[in-house]
Amino acid sequence: MAEPALRTENLGKRYVLGAERHDTLRDAVGAGLRGGRSAAGTTELWALRDVSFDVAPGDCLGILGRNGAGKSTLLKLLSRITEPTTGRIELNGRVASLLEVGTGFHPELTGRENIFLNGAILGMRRDEIRRRFDAIVAFAEIERFLDTPVKRYSSGMYMRLAFAIAAHLEPEILVVDEVLAVGDALFQRKCLGKMGEVSREGRTVLFVSHNLTALTALCRTGIVLEGGRVAARGAIGECVRAYLAGLLAAREGERVLGEAEFGFRRVRVVGANGEAETGALDAAGAFRLELDCRLPSSPDVNVGFTLYNDSEVAALSGSARDDIEVLPAGDVRFQVELPLARLPSGRYRVEGAVWDRGTRHDQSDALVAFDVVNSRSVLDVSGVKPRGATLLDRPWTLCRES
Repeated sequence: MAEPALRTENLGKRYVLGAERHDTLRDAVGAGLRGGRSAAGTTELWALRDVSFDVAPGDCLGILGRNGAGKSTLLKLLSRITEPTTGRIELNGRVASLLEVGTGFHPELTGRENIFLNGAILGMRRDEIRRRFDAIVAFAEIERFLDTPVKRYSSGMYMRLAFAIAAHLEPEILVVDEVLAVGDALFQRKCLGKMGEVSREGRTVLFVSHNLTALTALCRTGIVLEGGRVAARGAIGECVRAYLAGLLAAREGERVLGEAEFGFRRVRVVGANGEAETGALDAAGAFRLELDCRLPSSPDVNVGFTLYNDSEVAALSGSARDDIEVLPAGDVRFQVELPLARLPSGRYRVEGAVWDRGTRHDQSDALVAFDVVNSRSVLDVSGVKPRGATLLDRPWTLCRES
């Protein structure tokens, strides 16, 4: 039996929240003797606890979980950016990680120089990097800016170059976080294709994404993290269903999302009486989706959503800029009618995003969920590609919040 490319055993990571000062040698020794117990005024947070799994060579593992579930912490441990508090990690091969835009780049160096710097960090010889240099530059599409310091790159250019380096320098294990959301749709598809190629070559890919369609298409296996622990593992389809079952259970009809600087603040399905609907929606009724957002001041900001059915097929989608040329900054409310008669009966979830020139301010794979009943529609959406059909016949209405 082949040795796993990656193995974790009882992996845990603890953080201490709050100021814990060691003003004297006695304080420091006392903290050590406490064995990690929190001092007064501090709180312990276990971002990960007892996480164990194996990944076979050539496998593509999808990692799912809500915000705060421990996904990014896990990837930082596997990438050796931070040390685990408990447990152990076995890595059989070089690891290339793409966790944050520009990670591993020196801002004062040019794109050309950073390619060689990243290759050296991966332990590659200069002649090895030269052999792959042209392929990296062509994939990243940055020929004109190759000798420009990367501090002058846009986030999209950073993203393209960082991914090209990580994928083409042939690490045995490629770790990719949600940063692909920075790129445009065409480049995202290009990256997904490259990750599939990497996996087919026998190298291992770990992929975190809120794009469940991409995860299902690319990955064979998955794990679901919940509260820092592994809640499910196995075939990617089973993991997606387990993830959505937990995610949608508490999001019937309305969801309040808190006080983020920019992004969604409240999303709900509203009936004819203006009240939030929490039960099944009759396809013959009049319902609308309300999205309360806080938007930055930018002529390019946009808000959009997509309805997915319970088979993870995109049924309908739309964006505010289809109807509203420039979106105002601040707290605003968007309303759009839901054409339920066009949808077959069944379960649907709303995925949404707020973005500006390719940069995601907020993204959620389950803003709210609802059931459609009594539909006569036999619309076959099985062949609809991700993002679905736009709601061109259902204009967006903008209501400035008070």
